[in-house]
Amino acid sequence: MERVVYDRMAAHDSTHWWYRARREILADYVARYAGLPADARILEIGCGTGHNLPMLARFGAVDAIEIDAAAREIASARLGKPIATAPLPQLAGIDRASYDLIAVLDVVEHIEDDVAALEAMAECLKPGGKILITVPAHQWMWSAHDVVNHHHRRYSKATLDAAIRGAGLTHNGLRWFNSLLFPAAVAARLAGKLTGKDDSDDSPPARPLNAAFERIFGLERHLVGRLPLPPGLSIITLASRG
Repeated sequence: MERVVYDRMAAHDSTHWWYRARREILADYVARYAGLPADARILEIGCGTGHNLPMLARFGAVDAIEIDAAAREIASARLGKPIATAPLPQLAGIDRASYDLIAVLDVVEHIEDDVAALEAMAECLKPGGKILITVPAHQWMWSAHDVVNHHHRRYSKATLDAAIRGAGLTHNGLRWFNSLLFPAAVAARLAGKLTGKDDSDDSPPARPLNAAFERIFGLERHLVGRLPLPPGLSIITLASRG
């Protein structure tokens, strides 16, 4: 990702509606479906500024990986211990067969060989361990946001299923989320392209709108996995060895 992406993450990850609501959706999903032991070992790969680490720490002892030095420094302060630098797809130096949960939250799309990355993650799982995966959806939604984030792709359910199965893994179902605000996002992307104002600025909107978006998106914590949501901006799943 370009430097500006990390800078915006550091500035807004505690206040932006997307980060705040998404953390609670993920926490609820993990609590309901991951089946973690009380002493779970958890690894977040590509933790950025570490904004997900306190949430993940609700479920066990957390380690993390981040390749950007400035983001890694912020994340290390949040976690209270050093953050590893092992890049995907190899994950060199990361203990194998050691983790109950590996979280890759909007990370796999950054890796050219996503199957090899998932294979390396699988090697790091304990027996019965799971990989929590979220990815951006719909290649036709490609925009300046994807460019500045150095994405290789956006996913459909079919392409994510193929990558997971190609790595020798199974999953608990591929579910849409960030669905309630999807029509507004599509309209904004189309308007940007039509007017030539397709840019990558993902700073939060005005405070009342930010709060409204957080409430709307946050409703999905009660829905994801329980009800089939319509297509959304993202896909979520838990993958494991067959």
